[in-house]
Amino acid sequence: MRLTRHRGRPKALALPATAIALVAMATAGFLWDSGGLVLVARINDYVALLGWLILIALTGAVLLGVTRPVLRLVLCALLLGPGIPIMLFVTLLASIGTTEETKNEAAPGRSDRRLVVVEGSSFADPLWSVYVHEGTWPLERRRLVGFFDGDFVALSEAVWTAPDRIRMTTGEGEVHEVTIAPGGRPDRAAIPR
Repeated sequence: MRLTRHRGRPKALALPATAIALVAMATAGFLWDSGGLVLVARINDYVALLGWLILIALTGAVLLGVTRPVLRLVLCALLLGPGIPIMLFVTLLASIGTTEETKNEAAPGRSDRRLVVVEGSSFADPLWSVYVHEGTWPLERRRLVGFFDGDFVALSEAVWTAPDRIRMTTGEGEVHEVTIAPGGRPDRAAIPR
């Protein structure tokens, strides 16, 4: 009888570890958006899914690991009471702020370096992020070379002018040139206001 009572305990211990790993993945995706691995940065595209999985893992840990029914009920209420509304809000924000890769072009004479433009929106305003991707998967890195908020200034063009130089032109005709050092690091990021 004692064995059946504690059968869920290893799973109950694995679930918080899973939640911690998911939190670490989401944090790494957020922190490594520029300068980090593209593979890790793409985790940001799944932040709502990660949040739901974290909530499910923690709830499962409580259900499997806590044996007292009243304590189990209280802990689940403390988790799910604020957790579900927060995750519904995060899911709504994630669906509003969708992004789309609108340009993906190799540098002249270089197959390991690409210019990538990601277009998205922040409620009503369009946003453009311009990146340089360098390397090959899974070690491909991306670095921000420009960010344009359509509320202030719109990006009209981003092109290679040389294997190590990118020109970004705004809708107002303002030109921003960024030089890419060996290793893919830009000399600056163009973020006009």
